[in-house]
Amino acid sequence: MAARLREGFTTGSAATGAALAALHLLRAGCAPGHVDVPLPPFSSGSSTPSGPRDVAADVAADAAADAAVDAVATDGANDAASERGDFPTPRGWLRLEVAVCGHGPAPELAAWPEFAPLFAEGGSCGHAVGAGHSAHPRVAHASIRKDGGDDPDATSGALITATVVENFAMAGHTGVANAATGTDAAHSPAVSIEGGPGVGRVTLPGLPVPVGEAAVNPTPRQQIAFAMRHGALVFGAGPCPPLRVIVSVPEGERLARQTFNPRLGIVGGISILGTQGTVRPYSHQAWKATIEQGLAVAAATGCRDMGLTTGRRSERLLMDKYPHMPQRSFIQVADFAAFSLKAAGGMPFDNLIWGCFFGKLVKLAQGHAYTHARHAELDMEDLARLCRQCGASCADQVRHCVTAAHALELLLQDKAGNDVIALTGQKAAAVAANFAGRHVRLHLFHTDGRELLAL
Repeated sequence: MAARLREGFTTGSAATGAALAALHLLRAGCAPGHVDVPLPPFSSGSSTPSGPRDVAADVAADAAADAAVDAVATDGANDAASERGDFPTPRGWLRLEVAVCGHGPAPELAAWPEFAPLFAEGGSCGHAVGAGHSAHPRVAHASIRKDGGDDPDATSGALITATVVENFAMAGHTGVANAATGTDAAHSPAVSIEGGPGVGRVTLPGLPVPVGEAAVNPTPRQQIAFAMRHGALVFGAGPCPPLRVIVSVPEGERLARQTFNPRLGIVGGISILGTQGTVRPYSHQAWKATIEQGLAVAAATGCRDMGLTTGRRSERLLMDKYPHMPQRSFIQVADFAAFSLKAAGGMPFDNLIWGCFFGKLVKLAQGHAYTHARHAELDMEDLARLCRQCGASCADQVRHCVTAAHALELLLQDKAGNDVIALTGQKAAAVAANFAGRHVRLHLFHTDGRELLAL
């Protein structure tokens, strides 16, 4: 029996946990070893903030037995919340270990020109906001090490940091409205959320974050805002002044070069993402979301042609064929043939272009909507029938081939092999056009870089 793959958590959950830990230090006076992070989506209708449960099982399969154990927030905190307004209910809670927690701003934030004046001695980032509050802001920071589980990406292992500033002037700062989390504005602190060093900034339209803003997606913003308001009630007594949360990633600018961010027009760092808070290993939904986002950016920035490829090597080869097309006009769609072609076909591109190697071409010709080897086996008998139809003498050998690469080499040595390749390409182009709802150009490449077919 195969071992269950270990789940991880998003950069959004990591940023939320870091902000919670920093708030805990400010409100309760001590640095926590772990925090319980609320998971989106949030549903309305609960009159109290649900207490966190130990859900370590969400990230570690061998901790499944602990999932039923409740570590509910104190009754006093729940009673206080009930008196102060309605709270939505998170999907669940995720317990995360705190890597760093201390007073003052994160080191990378204090050294950044945009924020350094706010934390300089004698500087001011706020003013008195009401009776009982000091005119001087209080600041703490914390970090969570992001864990992608058994589906690691470029950000897995990175420190995601949040600096929380308590008691500052909200004027001029954009944040998440109280209405976004369903809380009562009269009894919950205002929360401002922004990006610091290592968090990318959006420069192109088509993304869920407006141009010019930090690449902290809407759901993580909601997640952080909910956590801050819940934490303000649970950590310490008394009303909480306005809170400013600044997310930073010490290695974010370097890590971003290993992601699709530069192609999407997100510069200077990684994105803070996550619609569920947790990461399922090899998530189909995550890849589909990336495809959709890439298509949206390409369309919003006026790209006329769209190049879809099944991987990095085929993408490089297709880029060489179309040097006039900007990088954002190319998307690696992996095995999601039907999904990506349908999505691209419904957008206002003049031309759709498909680039692949022989194995994916054969699977597309055989009508597979999803071409992963586990779900779409090559039908060598069908390929052999095409060989016989074109008079290729290698038909019987092809029928017994295990891999498409072997079959291709046999075809390239056969006098009628090019006819078989062309017929396979025509069938694949017809299937692609059916998925997309319109014509699709097709390019077949050899793994040595040669172009074998262009339709």
